[in-house]
Parts: sequence; structure tokens; C-alpha cells
Amino acid sequence: MSDNSSAALYAEREGRIRDNIALRPTDRVPFTYNPTFWAAKLAGMTYQDLWYDVDKCIDATRQAIRLLEPDSYSTFTTAFGPTLEALDWQPMKWPGHGVDENATFQYLDAEHMSAEEYDLYLADPTRFYLSTYLPRVSGAFAAFDRFPALPTTTEWSLIKSIRAFADPELQAGLKQLIDAGEKMDTVVKKMNIFIAEMTAEGYPLNTGALAQAPYDMFVDFFRGSKSGMLDMFRNKDKMLAATAKARDFMLENAIKEAREANCPYVLIPLHWGLDGFMSLDQFKVFYWPDLRKMIIELINNELTPVIKWEGDCTSRLETIGDIPAGKAVYWFELTDLVTAKEMIGDTVCLRGNVPASILNTATPDDVDEYCKNIINKVGKGGGLILDGAIGVPDEARIENVVAMAQSVKKNAF
Repeated sequence: MSDNSSAALYAEREGRIRDNIALRPTDRVPFTYNPTFWAAKLAGMTYQDLWYDVDKCIDATRQAIRLLEPDSYSTFTTAFGPTLEALDWQPMKWPGHGVDENATFQYLDAEHMSAEEYDLYLADPTRFYLSTYLPRVSGAFAAFDRFPALPTTTEWSLIKSIRAFADPELQAGLKQLIDAGEKMDTVVKKMNIFIAEMTAEGYPLNTGALAQAPYDMFVDFFRGSKSGMLDMFRNKDKMLAATAKARDFMLENAIKEAREANCPYVLIPLHWGLDGFMSLDQFKVFYWPDLRKMIIELINNELTPVIKWEGDCTSRLETIGDIPAGKAVYWFELTDLVTAKEMIGDTVCLRGNVPASILNTATPDDVDEYCKNIINKVGKGGGLILDGAIGVPDEARIENVVAMAQSVKKNAF
């Protein structure tokens, strides 16, 4: 394929995505490829192969993209394994390390921050991370409880405090971090070359940065599910102050990452704000205000928030429609897309939501019929990006994923 035709394909695909986000009619619904470990199945590899060998990961991802010819794609799954091992990372199990070589990664629900430590976070988040949180979750940071309290020192006290770096255990931790950093740097450099290769072939990236809802950040990583829920009753004011501070830090990082990647899409996967985890009234106090501010601030910085509602959020539809029109994507796992189209389709582009059950167990004809129904009922007039309910399931049948990818072309307008 010539450079000119590849460039034209890239512009066509990216334009189709952008027009649907802006709620403008297009020739057809775009399909985006967002896997975890499905490419390993396609390439005849183990999940562990993808998680530990960046070259194998790239080869499998290239094979998947060329097979499916999506309008955009994700490189979220990459060779994190060596870096995680170098960090001695505790809050997660991953393929070949705590779970089977063909099992996906698992977050461990645990409390790594006490309620009393909200004050430490609010006083100095960076110091809290370095001296309190990270030593609890990573062997490489274990000695960082001895890291000098730099913001509390003045000229000569600062200079004297540097003696902390003479501590053999802190030095060992720093060497471990250098090793982890070099491993991650190798992966990122190779992935960047691969992204450039896919760009040259006409395939846009669908994620430039990752962020989280601030409430999720505290529940996922600091407080754990039980304590995080109790905080809504016992530590309301401190929790709200802490999530607001976390929101600003995450925004700064997401804006920087997206601009460096030259990709405007900021993925925000949501966990604890869905139906079943908190009431609508609690959602309006603890979850939505910070998330909405993030969405609007990203939009103000000419970026596109892609909000991944992992679960059912039907009861939230009226509330979450309060954002600028034609500027964001709501990726729904379980919420009915027809209902969502009726309620907020004039505000936000919808993404999803072919169920894992169909992709894993049905036939290609079943997949095509399901996709045709979504396209006809939700996609006409713009405002839809076809995807799996939570992306491409690891266990999905190859022929079914191909059928999903081809359905947008078979059912063009």
C-alpha cells in the first residue's frame, strides 16, 4: 500500500471516529479494537508471552489489527511483567505470577491506607506516596519510609537530610527502581515504534492517556472496597477533600500524557460508581461532581474523555447527560444502548456493547445479527462506535470477533 493511500485511510478512519463523537452522520459506524489478551489466542501464544515479551506482544497485536482492520485500536496490553517483577509489585497478580499463564491480571482488594491517614495525604500527597503508600505495595519502595522529608527542610537542614541516601537499604531500593525503569523504558520505546508503524499503515490509536474517577482511585488503591464505602458515612468531608485533590493531579497527568502521545482520547474506566455499589444520591455527592469536572476540564483542553462504565448505570443516565454535547464518549458495558440513545444520544457518542457471552459462545451469524440491530437502532445519524461490552474478551472466538469487525462494513448506511 502506498504512503498516500495509507495516509488517506488514516484520515478516513480518524475522521469517521471524530464525526461520530461530534454526533455527525457518517458513511458507516466505526469499529474500534480494544483487547486485553485476545491477541495471544489469535497468535497461538500464552497470556504470559504477551505480558513478558514486548516483541511477541507487538507481533500478536499487529496480526490482530491487520486481520480486523479497525477504525482505531488500543495498545493497553503490553509487556508489563518484567517491570512489575522488578518492582516487587504486591497489589496485583498477573499471568505467570500468581495466576495461570492463561489467566488475566487480577487486582487484590485491600486496605493500604487508614482513615487517619487522609490528613497525611491532604497535607502532602507526594510525601504520602513516597513514604507511606508505595513502601506498603512495592518491595522496590520498601525503604522509602526513610526518604528525606524534603519539603519540611531549609537550606542547611536540606543538605544534611541528603545523608538518607547513604542508607544501604534505600540505595538498594533505588537500584531496583533503576532496573524497573530501564525495563519499562525498553517496552515503551518499542511500542512507540510499533504505533508509528501502524500510523503509517493507516490505523489511528484510540487511547492517548488513562485516568480514573477520583473516588475509584481511593477505593481501588488506598482504602479498599469496604473502607471506601464506610468513608461515605464516617469520613465524608476528608474523602471529598482528598478526591478533589486527586482529581487535579490526575488531570494534569492525563493532559500531559495525551499531548505527548499526540492522541486526544483519555480513557477513564469506572468501577465503584455504578448501580449496585452506591445509591444515586451518593453518586451525586461522592462520584459525579469530581468526574464531571474532569470531563469538562479535559474537553476545555481539546481532549476527548472516553468514559468506560463497567457495569450497569441505567439509573444514572439522566444525571450523566449533563456535559457539553458532541465532546465525549460513553462506553457502556451493560446499559442498554437503545435506552441510552433515547436519553442522552443528543449529548454523547455511545460505544459498545456486544456482550462477552455472544462473542465467546455464539456463532458469527448471531454476532452479525446483534451488531446489525445496534447499528440500525443506535448508529444512524452518528454517535456510535462499535466495540465489545468491555472490549474483546480474552476467550472470544476468532471468527466471532472477525464478524463483529466486518459487521460495520456489511451494514453501512
